[in-house]
Amino acid sequence: MDNGETLYPEAGTPQGGVISPLLMNIALHGLEAYLVRMCPHRNKPGVIRFADDLVIIHEDQDILRLLISLAETWLAEMGLRFKPSKSRIVHMLHEHQGQHPGFDFLGFNARQYPVEKYHTRTFRGKPGFKTLIKPSQDAQKRQRKKVTDIIRKHRGNAQAALIGELNPVIRGWTRYYRSCIAKDTFDHIDAWLLHSLHQWARHRHPHKGLGWRWRRYWKQRDQRMAFTDGSGHLVTYASTKIERHIKVTATKSIYDGDWLYWGARLSKTPMYPKRKTNLLKRQRSKCPHCRLRFMDGNVLEVHHRNGDNHDSRYDNLLLLHGHCHDEVHRSECL
Repeated sequence: MDNGETLYPEAGTPQGGVISPLLMNIALHGLEAYLVRMCPHRNKPGVIRFADDLVIIHEDQDILRLLISLAETWLAEMGLRFKPSKSRIVHMLHEHQGQHPGFDFLGFNARQYPVEKYHTRTFRGKPGFKTLIKPSQDAQKRQRKKVTDIIRKHRGNAQAALIGELNPVIRGWTRYYRSCIAKDTFDHIDAWLLHSLHQWARHRHPHKGLGWRWRRYWKQRDQRMAFTDGSGHLVTYASTKIERHIKVTATKSIYDGDWLYWGARLSKTPMYPKRKTNLLKRQRSKCPHCRLRFMDGNVLEVHHRNGDNHDSRYDNLLLLHGHCHDEVHRSECL
């Protein structure tokens, strides 16, 4: 969009388009292996890249500068270069040239924190450190602004409308960050959200007391007070459990035919709701209709044995391939 006019470029990909990261990953494939291969130090660097975002980690600053120069040469052959305003060298544990320790990457903040010698392994008898990855401050600010805008937009609307728009935003954000150390962050944002909802209720009922507003919009649910209108309730950030991400083995591919590996991995992925992952474990990653293993990228559907969609007992549920689910219902109709 440009001044309200929709433009259709004849070349390139739209900014922010879903295909853009894929094309960039294809174009820059091999950069990580090149840097590792060309590193003259016996300790090889850690290179992490997604699309056009790149992090190079090494203990020697001179080696790190050499790797940056090699990366610039490799990119120059493709007509690309680093953006100076977004490129910097930092230390993970201490300040470096006025730069705060650690770095932000894809919405996460990675940083090392000093600890006593009894809390971690020591290096040559000196106190060590621990590496923590948390949601970045910028990511938290963006989330709070988005939630604030939604609450302000619904000042004059019913409570159900506010809950209906907030829940997908909260679930999506917490699922993205639940693989890192985010429990304290979730608790802090919940406390801030509670205050914002109190402000929303006070704006709607300026002449009512705090107790009246509390009883009107919060009810007891699962041994805690929930923001609810009786039919639906607002999910909290802290209700999302932390689940560590298990990295894919470097030599594995979804096309290598190793169904045992990928089937077991599906039951641990944070990409599916808890109910589906539990069913994957119960069924040992197999579809009971076609007897084939589930693979990454398959459409998975939850089937109710007795046809009652409200009966969600695990004994009444089966996890099927999407096409198997269609066949089951088609045969029932016949």
